[in-house]
Amino acid sequence: MAAPQSILLTGASGFIAKHILLRLLNAGHSVTGSVRSRDREDEVRAAVGTHLTDPTAQDRLRFVTLDLTQDAGWEAAFAGVEALIHTASPFPITQPKDEQDLIRPAVDGTLRALKAAQAAGVARVVLTSSVAAIAYRAPSAAKPVMDEDDWSDLDHPTATAYVKSKTLAERAAWDFAAKAPGLALTTINPVLVTGPPLDRHFGSSISVIERVLASKDPMLPNFGFGIVDVRDVAEMHLRALERPETSGRRYIAADRFLWFKDIAEIIAALYPYRRITRRVAPDFVVRALSLFDPSIRTILPGLGRRDELSNARARGEMGMNFLNAADSIRDTARFLVENELVT
Repeated sequence: MAAPQSILLTGASGFIAKHILLRLLNAGHSVTGSVRSRDREDEVRAAVGTHLTDPTAQDRLRFVTLDLTQDAGWEAAFAGVEALIHTASPFPITQPKDEQDLIRPAVDGTLRALKAAQAAGVARVVLTSSVAAIAYRAPSAAKPVMDEDDWSDLDHPTATAYVKSKTLAERAAWDFAAKAPGLALTTINPVLVTGPPLDRHFGSSISVIERVLASKDPMLPNFGFGIVDVRDVAEMHLRALERPETSGRRYIAADRFLWFKDIAEIIAALYPYRRITRRVAPDFVVRALSLFDPSIRTILPGLGRRDELSNARARGEMGMNFLNAADSIRDTARFLVENELVT
């Protein structure tokens, strides 16, 4: 077991971050969690509290208020901190009218966190990036399966504002680390993250499962996702932190690719009494619906596109054995139904 460390975890109220926080506390680490408002502190404490192996681990948790767009508070937040896990970044359901509204805080916030870490003498950083920084490029016949050596092409038609924000933020982090002697950076690049939240406050990635459960659409788009469970993503952050040999490396967090229809079939089998939409819409119908629903408009460039991603590095270097995507979807659906979050 690795020696306990003092960690600054940014964006501590996030869906993934709460799971990371739980892993850190259960592993014996001390954590300073950043939130944008102190109103979220009780929420985060309650979320992890019932899952701790030792309830007194809460004594190793404190909170600070930080804003990605402001310098205030960062220096004080790093007092006594040995490592940074930076998860805070916007994840929108719909794309903004001005892409810079998403890109600027992602890039500037990442650099603000890294600069503050360097100034405080913190040498270890784990950054939550995304497959969005890897997969959005023209397919290559010579390399049909993408891996961590690939980067998204910002000029590709599938490159949304979110894709650009994650790609530019991660590139900025690597550029900064290359010029900062002694700063050891690792990035975790998840695909769509599913799995049971620790509480009823969670991000937009779960909305995919919620949408299928609620049969919000009369037909499903010919669209799919790589899927990974949130518990695996959290575990990868912990392993990256505790294994110095992961420094300087990117790691894709993914189990497998599933189409919307596959997800619907899994949920329909779990809840046969629910009327789950399983019919796939022709692409022209989806394009027509997108005129009225901005959240549909976001997926248009990816209709019919299947991205194959390798998780070999995470399995080989981190020893990850990923939870089955179907089980993750079932666990997510059960959480939403049991907590009456879908009608």
